[in-house]
Amino acid sequence: MANTRAYAASSPTSGLAPYSFDRRELRPDDVAIEIDYCGVCHSDLHTVENDWGGSQYPVVPGHEIIGRVTAVGQDVTRYQPGDLVGVGCMVDSCRTCSACDSGLEQYCIEGSTMTYGSLDRHDGTVTHGGYSEKIVVSDRFVVRVPENLDPASAAPLLCAGITTYSPLKHFKVGKGHKVGVLGMGGLGHMGVKLAKAMGAEVTIFTRSESKVAEAKKQGADHVIISTDKAQMKAAADSFDFLLDTIPVAHDLNPYLKCLKYDGTHILVGLLTPVEPALQAGLLVTKRRVVAGSLIGGMPETQEMLDFCAEHNITCDVEMLDIRNINEAYERLKKSDVKYRFVIDMDTLKQG
Repeated sequence: MANTRAYAASSPTSGLAPYSFDRRELRPDDVAIEIDYCGVCHSDLHTVENDWGGSQYPVVPGHEIIGRVTAVGQDVTRYQPGDLVGVGCMVDSCRTCSACDSGLEQYCIEGSTMTYGSLDRHDGTVTHGGYSEKIVVSDRFVVRVPENLDPASAAPLLCAGITTYSPLKHFKVGKGHKVGVLGMGGLGHMGVKLAKAMGAEVTIFTRSESKVAEAKKQGADHVIISTDKAQMKAAADSFDFLLDTIPVAHDLNPYLKCLKYDGTHILVGLLTPVEPALQAGLLVTKRRVVAGSLIGGMPETQEMLDFCAEHNITCDVEMLDIRNINEAYERLKKSDVKYRFVIDMDTLKQG
C-alpha cells in the first residue's frame, strides 16, 4: 500500500489530483520530514504543463518545503526528530566535483538531482516533491529553519529567497551600491527586501504606474516606470547592479543603459533566449556585464535563512488549500498573487 499522499499531474493537460506513492526507506544519511508547508513556484507550473520539455509523469511538484524531522538515518548527527527544517530545489548532486566541493551543488558538473522530476542517483526512481505529506532527503540537502521565522512565509525562501540572495552576495552588494530590481513578483519583492537589508539603495523598475505604491510598501527607495522614456533617460549610467527577475523575453538594452561603467545586469528569471538581441556596444563601451545566477548551494542557503532570521525577512504569501491548487495555477498564470502561494499541508492530511 502506498505510504505517502500527494497531489500529482498525470499529463501536461490533466491538472493536479490526489495521488499516492511510496517514499523510500531511510538510507544511513537520510532525514525523514513531515511537511507542514510548501510554496508554489512558477517552475512548478512550467513543469506540470511541460513548458520546458522533458517532464516525467506523474509529477509531484514542490521545492519550497518546510516541516519537522520525524526520523534520521544511522549516520545523521546534525538533525534529530522535532527539528524545524527545510528542503529547497535540490536533493542530491555528485558531491565530489569542484562545484560540490565548493558548496555550489547547483552547478554540479554532473548535474544536480532536483527535488522533483529528476532520477535518484542511487535507485533510478523519479524524485517527487513537496506537494506531499512527507519527504525523505539526504541530510546534506536539508537546512535548519530558525525558529523565529514564521514557517509558512519562510517556505518560499527555499527558492525565491536563495535565488535572489545568492547573486547579491556573489557580487558583494552592500552599502553605497545602487541596485535596480526588474519585476515585482515573488522574486522581485524578495530582491528588494534582501538588497535593502544588505545596505543598498534600491529602485524597482516596473511597467505599471499602479505598482508604485506597492513597490514603496515593499521597501523600495525609488520606482522607475520602465515604459516612461524620460524616466529611463534620467536613470542612465546610474546603477551598479540590476537584478532582473522578469521570467519572459524582454528587451535588455534599455536597462543596460541604466548601468554605470563596470555595472552588472544579473538574470535570475529568464531561461529562454534573449530577444531582441543585445547591442554589444552597450557592453563594450562601458565594460558592462550580463550575468546569470541559479538558486544557491547548501551552505549559502543556510546562510540566507540565518540572514533572513536576523533581519526578520520572509516572503509575502497567500495561504492555499491544496484542493484549490488548479485554481491557484490559473491565477498564477495571470500573476494574480502577492507574492507566493503557500500550501498548508494540513489540508492534504485532512483529506
